[in-house]
Amino acid sequence: MHSDSMNTNKTASQTGPCIVQRNRTILLEVGHPDFEKAQSTLSHYCELVKSPASFHTYQITPLSLWNAAAAGWCPAAVISSLVPLSRWEVPSAVQGEIQELMSRFGKLRLTCHPQKTSWLLLSLEDIQTEEAISALPCLKEAGAVFAAGLSVEIPSHRRGMLKQELTRAGYPVLDLAGYEDGQHLGLEWSPSCTGEGFQLREYQRAAVSAFMNGGGTGGSGVLVLPCGAGKTVIGLGAMMELQCETLILTSSSTSVAQWINELVTRTTLQQEEIGEYTGQRKKVGPVTVATYHMLTHRKGAEAPQPVNLFSERSWGLIIYDEVHLLPAPVFRAAADIQATRRLGLTATLIREDGREQDVFSLIGPKRYVMPWKRLEEKGWIASADCVELKVSLPDSLKPAYYRAGKREQYRLASENPAKTAAAKRLLSRHAGEQMLIIGQYVKQLQSMAEALNVPLITGSTNRAERERLYDAFREGSIPVLAVSKVANFAVDLPDASVALEVSGSYGSRQEEAQRLGRILRPKKNGARASFYHLVTKDSREEEFAIRRRMFLIEQGYEYVTQNGDALCGADVQWNAREEGGLI
Repeated sequence: MHSDSMNTNKTASQTGPCIVQRNRTILLEVGHPDFEKAQSTLSHYCELVKSPASFHTYQITPLSLWNAAAAGWCPAAVISSLVPLSRWEVPSAVQGEIQELMSRFGKLRLTCHPQKTSWLLLSLEDIQTEEAISALPCLKEAGAVFAAGLSVEIPSHRRGMLKQELTRAGYPVLDLAGYEDGQHLGLEWSPSCTGEGFQLREYQRAAVSAFMNGGGTGGSGVLVLPCGAGKTVIGLGAMMELQCETLILTSSSTSVAQWINELVTRTTLQQEEIGEYTGQRKKVGPVTVATYHMLTHRKGAEAPQPVNLFSERSWGLIIYDEVHLLPAPVFRAAADIQATRRLGLTATLIREDGREQDVFSLIGPKRYVMPWKRLEEKGWIASADCVELKVSLPDSLKPAYYRAGKREQYRLASENPAKTAAAKRLLSRHAGEQMLIIGQYVKQLQSMAEALNVPLITGSTNRAERERLYDAFREGSIPVLAVSKVANFAVDLPDASVALEVSGSYGSRQEEAQRLGRILRPKKNGARASFYHLVTKDSREEEFAIRRRMFLIEQGYEYVTQNGDALCGADVQWNAREEGGLI
């Protein structure tokens, strides 16, 4: 295969959009006619690293290749797809590394032990693989026993730990050991729901099928779809297929309420069959919805400890909503329940802590990816215009900014009071539309909400008040709502058509994607959504803004840069002490 790819490579286009470099970095020319075609192809087996105006930089990584392999790509297909895109020959060393790295997926296969019920069998493809892993400390820690015929006996309870450590060592495990069915739970789509002609969309059915049929007996993996694509309904579709008791873990109490509402509305489950495990209520039922926080929160030594939800019932399925937010302690728990089917749902697998490999090994590889722009073309999510508005820092704040350390500089730029005047003009420009003002810093949001006379939701807003404000926003009686990062995830506000981001968590790509996702529900009148990001120009905030938008650029969104000072007039003067005492 390798020599064939080299021969094919000799005819590579001299005008291709990509330059493939020896270190597995790929430069993609933005202005090339085949830019979008190349962008779509590279997304299957590369990661976007940088996105400046002229060339986007992609990186072929072991994890990106293993996810591609799990999705059905083979080394020859990856190499043959690169050849016509490459301006010059694809380096032979890169071809060899693609072949070697991808071939590792499947060299280690985990199955049930044919004789020992509490043991698993790790089968190795060849003697070279045995030599490569035999000295790894994780095998000794797992109590592994090397047996005859290129196989290793592993205690069943070490299944997750071994997969996690072998993946970190560069040898992903293909887990074919199967799953326990859990307690049976009969459920169907609600008659009132099906009577209205409800059915899963084509891509939602494809996502459920990919989860059920991927790898061995199916039943583990991550489905990646945009916000507004109906990931909750896809989760319900998986429950319909498996007919078992299910634990659903999500990011917030608001999301818990939304899952419960969908379960009650769309399925035949009765309210008493659905448990809620949050700070407000602690009930475990055949289907239980809980927050990640309740799995990690520990009270004082004398206080009663939360139940171990993972072992509380015989779950047949665990759904990890917003799986990219999975906390580290939950990873440890996930390692102990590898015999339970696991479904991860997310709009982006990007983790700012770099633990994507742990999602891969413990929850499962990517089984299905639906590009954002493809859903937009089909009309399932709204089209969106992304605008970065650059606002000057008032002269009165510049001395404090230049004296500050880097972290404080970022915060001063993020809380730039000039953003309030720009926000006021944007409210006027979008009068009559449903707008969300989203920010990172509560003090900034409080000041802005007061100046603009709009209600504010933060982490300290109690659940009842949050739901009252969300409901009023949905009904249209509140047209503008200011929200902190509590609204980054899993808040269903379908009529929101404008999002104004006034500050964010440094260069968080996942946060940028989630915030855009808040306004991507299709609009009744077919209108486009508008996403604005207010950034202080010539500041630390501007540097991080470039990184924040990188994932969305990979998805095909374009950011237009405009002068935010023009919205409010560059001659506006600010009194720093009156605007928050920053100096």
